[in-house]
Amino acid sequence: MITAEMVKNLRETTGAGMMDCKKALAECNGDMEAAVDYLREKGIAKANKKESRIAAEGLSNIFIDGNKAIILEVNSETDFVSKNDEFKEMIEEIGKTILSGNATTLESALELQTKEGTIQDLIVSKTAKIGEKLSLRRFEVLEKEDNEVFGAYLHLGGRIAALSVLSSTTEEIAKDVSMQSAAMSPKYVFREEVPADEVEREKEILKEQAMNEGKPEEIAMKMVEGRLHKFFKEICLSEQAFIKNGDMDVATYVKNHGGTIKKVVRYEVGEGMEKRQDDFAQEVMNQVNGN
Repeated sequence: MITAEMVKNLRETTGAGMMDCKKALAECNGDMEAAVDYLREKGIAKANKKESRIAAEGLSNIFIDGNKAIILEVNSETDFVSKNDEFKEMIEEIGKTILSGNATTLESALELQTKEGTIQDLIVSKTAKIGEKLSLRRFEVLEKEDNEVFGAYLHLGGRIAALSVLSSTTEEIAKDVSMQSAAMSPKYVFREEVPADEVEREKEILKEQAMNEGKPEEIAMKMVEGRLHKFFKEICLSEQAFIKNGDMDVATYVKNHGGTIKKVVRYEVGEGMEKRQDDFAQEVMNQVNGN
């Protein structure tokens, strides 16, 4: 006989709905462990149905332990879920698990063990429970020397995250650099990182602009050099005007505090991804109808 207490216990264990729990217990003749497996299998089926859906919302976060840090992005389908405490707790579990592990790729990270199975198992379980496609999109592990510091900054509750490594200065200065990166969205940290073909393409555009202004080619080429400097100031973090003091660039600000920029990583949730274009009213009706 399936009792209300059994259903209640299964719901608390799995987070599944009451009717699903009742059905699972009936299918498994009241065996609690078998019912948990049954629901998990059904959860996997539900999660797999969502694989083709777009998950371009979510949160990014940063986790630091001593000389090791991780920045990651975990996606959901809607912004509503990113405010869900259970979703945030899942990100905490994923972040701390990767931080304490030695994964270098998404594939190896998904195989790391959490309190609820692998990270992949955890994501599948939460996908079934929350009802949206969830995914670990990317992460990067940064390590520093003892004379270096991390600077971590989260903007808009994790819509944007920036993690920097600076040498011979303070965490406060490093955090300022991360804040600059979050606010100004540079494509690169140093001009040496800009691909040669991108520089050449920009030179050609600037030359055409100058020629179209009626300038002789010799003058146009000189104008290109000046405008190219402005181009680097816009896309390279180290050359951007510092947001707290526009009279100096970021590299100078760091140098004035005895430091050097080593690395900066910036994540913005959903950048480069296709966004959902759902009719919200229809989404609600689909939920009501069980679709």
